[in-house]
Amino acid sequence: MKIAMFYAKDYEKPQFEAVNARHGHEITYIAAPLNASTAPLAKGCDAICIFVNDTCDAATIAILAAGGVKLVLCRSAGFNQVDLKAAKAHGLTVMRVPAYSPESIAEHAVGMILSLVRNMHHQYNRVRNGNFSMDNLVGFTLRGRVAGIVGTGNIGRATAQILKGFGCSLLGSDPYPNEEMKTIGMEYVERDELFRRSDIVVLTAPLTPETHHMVNAETLKLFRKGSVLINTGRGPLIDTKAAIVALKNLETLWYLGVDVYEDEAGLFFEDLSAEIVQDDTLQLLIAQKNCLVTPHTAWLTQEALTDIAEQTLGNATDFAAGRPDPDRTVKLP
Repeated sequence: MKIAMFYAKDYEKPQFEAVNARHGHEITYIAAPLNASTAPLAKGCDAICIFVNDTCDAATIAILAAGGVKLVLCRSAGFNQVDLKAAKAHGLTVMRVPAYSPESIAEHAVGMILSLVRNMHHQYNRVRNGNFSMDNLVGFTLRGRVAGIVGTGNIGRATAQILKGFGCSLLGSDPYPNEEMKTIGMEYVERDELFRRSDIVVLTAPLTPETHHMVNAETLKLFRKGSVLINTGRGPLIDTKAAIVALKNLETLWYLGVDVYEDEAGLFFEDLSAEIVQDDTLQLLIAQKNCLVTPHTAWLTQEALTDIAEQTLGNATDFAAGRPDPDRTVKLP
């Protein structure tokens, strides 16, 4: 197949090239993100390959379909960047990568927890400035703490297993409970109860109308005093402005780690070090000393990049052969 890969970055091309040696697709790497303005670049291609911050809305899909595109390959687990109704109307198939090295994201989440509760990022900066004091560095151990996982799919499962190893007791919230998690002691509860009982809350849920801003001004009042919140799921799971208020007043939430941000498009994945970042909310979030922000890199490991390339190009091969994998094909409304 002829594939136009939008928002292509240098760090992912080696894996795609290595895997494609077995598949034989013709890949055109396009640095620009997909939107209605760049969609004409895919004219004559059979498929496009997109990432989380590309814009595949109705206007873009109409242009893609007119140019001959039949397949949308999401090189991500999420597909909320695609207008599924428009894809169906134009006869496009949408495929995704449902699981790629979930341990990569889980390990990043736990790394953020440790950095926050043991002040590792602050210690790093202090020592570089010659400050070796222990003032304001008192942390807490994870053993004996209650860890709540919202979304217990592959990533949530991997996160829970790591935290279990640290000696945490586990709570889970998911409309589809994972029986494997029950065998290691996870108790499934409603989301609000999980917020009330957890010392550490990790969000690994998908973005849906029901999960949008699940953490907001009201639900933050349910959190335990001194709690930790980690988001490696989707940015809009958290109302950022409400989280900032909570971090400042220290009534419940004391630590926040986010690898995703609800308005990250155009910011994350870009080098803006020579510019003035115009997003005041993000700047205020970064300024909070009890907050740790990473630029959507929880997934970024060699293993994950290889998994993504394998599954994405495998999706293209399966589609071309008329046998798309139902587990990787998004159901259109």
